[in-house]
Amino acid sequence: MKLENNTYNIQGIKIDELAREFGTPLYVYDASVIQEHLDRFRAGFSSVDLKVKYACKALTNMSIMKYLLKQGTGLDTVSLAEIQMGMTVGFEPNDMVFTPNCVDFSEIIEAVELGVKINIENLSNLEKFGKKYGGSVPVCIRLNPQIAAQSNNEKVDWWHKQSKFGISLDQIENVKALEAKYGLTIDGIHIHSSSVIMSPEIFINGAKAVFDIAMQFEQLDFIDFGGGIKVDVGDGNEVIDVLELGKQLDVEFSSFCKKYGRRLQLWFEPGRFLVGNAGSLITTCVLRKRNGGTEFIGVDSGFNQLIRPMMYGAYHEIVNASKPNGSQQKYTVVGNICEIDNFAVDRMLPETQEGDLVVLKSAGAYGYSMASNYNSRFRPAEVFIVGGEAHLVRKRDSYEDLVRNQIVID
Repeated sequence: MKLENNTYNIQGIKIDELAREFGTPLYVYDASVIQEHLDRFRAGFSSVDLKVKYACKALTNMSIMKYLLKQGTGLDTVSLAEIQMGMTVGFEPNDMVFTPNCVDFSEIIEAVELGVKINIENLSNLEKFGKKYGGSVPVCIRLNPQIAAQSNNEKVDWWHKQSKFGISLDQIENVKALEAKYGLTIDGIHIHSSSVIMSPEIFINGAKAVFDIAMQFEQLDFIDFGGGIKVDVGDGNEVIDVLELGKQLDVEFSSFCKKYGRRLQLWFEPGRFLVGNAGSLITTCVLRKRNGGTEFIGVDSGFNQLIRPMMYGAYHEIVNASKPNGSQQKYTVVGNICEIDNFAVDRMLPETQEGDLVVLKSAGAYGYSMASNYNSRFRPAEVFIVGGEAHLVRKRDSYEDLVRNQIVID
């Protein structure tokens, strides 16, 4: 989203034009930003055999998935429905990886039958996998590398301190025992390169630990560093430089491959990195209110449509697209849910009046995909802008959508 001639626009389409045509609240995605981030990611790892698997849990709109298919990415999935959506838009099963968390083994069986790559993150399902398939179906194992985090957000910091995600490093001998017992074909090692890691140095230290473990497995085809790499959302916090990361990782990866005896593929599963900054949530200021010395801007959305600020304390840059150059004032921006529902507290914004368009930026990842109908409110429409044209890619919910599966009894 750019400010040109005192007017915010996306690929030349003014925000107010989008609001008039499609209404608010409205999710809008910019294909040019997705392409820019994908190109930057690939440039960072241009000297390795890189496979990019879009982590579609970030944004499962099928038009976005199809766009990334056309750009040559694979797909990282965490549910059978995501696999089915991927196949619907044209992804080949062998370009998809299934990385579920704490699921019944029946889901893994179905994914095997669909022909997608299987990534297992616990010993229980790995043993079940061995009993059923032996070495006939290759499998990747997901590790919890327990890398020290660089984040003060406790909710984001969970991942490296608990065993929910991945097999902990102190259980590698158990993995090796299952490999020997069932003749498993372990062809990949996966870790989650979390958004709490901000520097290439810490990433590389984690990578070295993974490479050491990978030397214990003789049938590997790839190392998968997962997703979660942050993008700059305008909050002033440090983000990892993928160009520098790629430069440093290539040296270590090349050294590992030489020691291993052959060149392996390097996989990444970016989600937020690709689509986060591509999305904006356009809202309308419907209320100005003053309470106890606080100036509130009330918008026609809420945490039912963008939960990240309330759930994670996530920062989203907010702009007044109607009056971008007004005098700055301090506001708390709130939603219309009957709960504490803050998008931003004590944020400096141009003077805002009822009717102004208020845009929350960097909302492409985990915005709509985490949306709900809480308070029986409709989820927004979604628009995808490609080549300067705005395409409606999901209709706004209706009352019929809201009650479709309910059964009223006497």
